[in-house]
Amino acid sequence: MVNLLFAYGTLMRGLPLHHLIARRAEFLALGSVAGRLLDLGEYPGACPDREGRIRGEVYRVQSADLLATLDSTEGPEFPRRLTPVRLDDGRKVRAWTYWFNGSVRREVPIPDGDYRRHAAVHLTGGASWPA
Repeated sequence: MVNLLFAYGTLMRGLPLHHLIARRAEFLALGSVAGRLLDLGEYPGACPDREGRIRGEVYRVQSADLLATLDSTEGPEFPRRLTPVRLDDGRKVRAWTYWFNGSVRREVPIPDGDYRRHAAVHLTGGASWPA
């Protein structure tokens, strides 16, 4: 079983849903996946796209129960799929990633693929997220 998770949105450190993984997954590295990131309002959504990159964090998941909890939290519009991840140190791994498969008619693109930076400017009025 693959026990790595790529988090690109509210599951990342210092963001609203990180508490779901904080004591049940170990942060390993920063990295990116091929795709485009969308601002869906209260959270982002990742869509496969070979042209763009999405920044995020890679975690080692300590139990399959955590993935089941996250599957339920993410819901049917965010199916989990194994995805190639390029770590910042150049290594490549495969990690579970939640991809958005809902309607993309009104969503706002996040051109640089970095939700933390986008949220700090657009959702907090320029204030930094707590670490």
